Amino acid sequence: MVATEAPEDAYTAEPFVPGGGGLTALRRAAAECQGCPLHRDATQTVFGAGSADARVMLVGEQPGDQEDRQGKPFVGPAGKLLDRALAEAGIDPSEAYVTNAVKHFKFTQAEPRKRRIHRAPTLRETTACGPWLAAELAVVEPELIVVLGATAGKALLGSSFRVTQVRGTVLEEEIHGRPERLVPTVHPSSVLRSDDREAAYRGLVSDLEVAADALS
Repeated sequence: MVATEAPEDAYTAEPFVPGGGGLTALRRAAAECQGCPLHRDATQTVFGAGSADARVMLVGEQPGDQEDRQGKPFVGPAGKLLDRALAEAGIDPSEAYVTNAVKHFKFTQAEPRKRRIHRAPTLRETTACGPWLAAELAVVEPELIVVLGATAGKALLGSSFRVTQVRGTVLEEEIHGRPERLVPTVHPSSVLRSDDREAAYRGLVSDLEVAADALS
């Protein structure tokens, strides 16, 4: 009998998430995740990176091209810009835990060897991947979550989230059954796309300074 793929409303990573263990066990299990179709075209699962004792967790949208190739989050141009902005705001990038709402790269490609173009994950895909993010939060137990962009915000706070309305503020919400403090800001990739990159960068740093103050 030929296996059929689950319908879209049944996408979930839940069966692949181990019942216990730390980040190493989660990362190993996530490498085998087939909770939604995104795993088929991605090179590999890109799980979170950083210490289980990190005080701050940064949550982005999904891996990009470089992240998909290297298997690590935020190693491309947006990640380098984020590291610079964090340091300028007073947060040591090496002491943060970084991850994404979706663990596989979603893209379009006109033909082999052509550039892979990022596509935003759907709300259903971010929901399917939610059990991984919940497991990371349960292990790391960060003092603060920095929400990077609209997709991450909707994954954590629901479809009504609008980053422009709440960026640079400290929110207190229950996330996956845990009370959390969050500071939303834009995704660093939006800074790279901005017509006024310097102003966009200054805005990102200003939001991250709010996060730094909340951690002090």
